[in-house]
Amino acid sequence: MRKTALVTGGSRGIGLGISEQLAKSGFDLAINGVRPEEGVSEMITHLKSYGGEVIYCQGNIGDKTDRQNIINKVRKSFGKLNLLVNNAGVAPKERLDILEATEESFDHVMGINLKGPYFLTQSIASWMVEQKETDPDFSGGIIYISSISATVASVNRGEYCLSKAGISMASQLFAVRMGEFGIPVYEVRPGIIKSDMTAGVTAKYDQLIENGLTVQKRWGLPEDVGKVVASIAREDFSYSTGQVFMVDGGLTLSRL
Repeated sequence: MRKTALVTGGSRGIGLGISEQLAKSGFDLAINGVRPEEGVSEMITHLKSYGGEVIYCQGNIGDKTDRQNIINKVRKSFGKLNLLVNNAGVAPKERLDILEATEESFDHVMGINLKGPYFLTQSIASWMVEQKETDPDFSGGIIYISSISATVASVNRGEYCLSKAGISMASQLFAVRMGEFGIPVYEVRPGIIKSDMTAGVTAKYDQLIENGLTVQKRWGLPEDVGKVVASIAREDFSYSTGQVFMVDGGLTLSRL
């Protein structure tokens, strides 16, 4: 029987890389994003070409009503959910030094990057417990996509770093809470990934990578993250709940 995954922010960038690899692994997909459905029709058709069922759940995960509507659509369409991938996130609209950053930017970033995934996980984790109680053979899992910014300080986007540090703790909290139900929780921590979020700083990171920022001298790609997520989703690491999977080309290795 095919398993079902919900990927937030799954229609572009890292999220699309994850969605593609899960589709290749035989998952049916619920793709969440904020764009209108007509704006993602090509992407949905592409994902369906791998042979599974794919639906689109429009909504802002930072909004309580939108979160419930997303869950309701997944329930109505599939009647089950085996995997939640908390990938959706935003960068600050303007990179400002922490001595100048605004509360408006802080609230915007934290609402989507931290509060949204936290409470989405709360709702879906409860649903997974219900599924497990109904069917002892039910297999579920939760994956958070964070960032090296969970531990690497960038003073011109402090709100983003704080949101990712919070996501890292959320993954640990839910790993502990869901342990009794046999539902593992993981964190995947990407480094410098080529996507629309990093498009504006391409030249900067081209130079940094060339000068040794990463051990592997190339940009990370969305498919690099997707392959790790797919491997976790296949239950290759079923006894590793709460662990962090680095996908950063060795950027965070301590070096002399």
